[in-house]
Amino acid sequence: MSLNRAEYLRRLLDHYCGLPHTAARRASRNDRLLAGQLFRRRIPLDVIETAFLLAIARRTFRDPQAQPLPPIQSLAYFLPLIDEVLRQPPDPDYLAYIRSRLDLNVQIPTELPDR
Repeated sequence: MSLNRAEYLRRLLDHYCGLPHTAARRASRNDRLLAGQLFRRRIPLDVIETAFLLAIARRTFRDPQAQPLPPIQSLAYFLPLIDEVLRQPPDPDYLAYIRSRLDLNVQIPTELPDR
C-alpha cells in the first residue's frame, strides 16, 4: 500500500460518503475509526471499492417489489463484503458487467487512483 494514512483515510471516506444508498455526507467518528482499522489491516483500497460496488449493485438490483431498504448508516455495513472480497475476489469480468448494468446516475468509479 503506497498511500500514507491520511491520504488512505481521505480517499476511503470521500468515496464512502459519495456512494448512493448511504445516509452519510460526512464520515462519523466511528467511520473514521473503522477506516483507520482498515488501514492498519492493510486492506487495499481496490478491495474496499469492490465491496462498495457489490453492495450498491445488490441493493440496486434487488426485487423492486421488496420492502425498501433504509439508507446505509455506517462504513461498518461493508465489513462482511470486504471479508468476502478478501476470501474470494470476484472475477473482473463480473465486476465489469455489474458496472455496465448500473444506472448512469449511480457513480461508482472503475478504480481508485493510486491503489
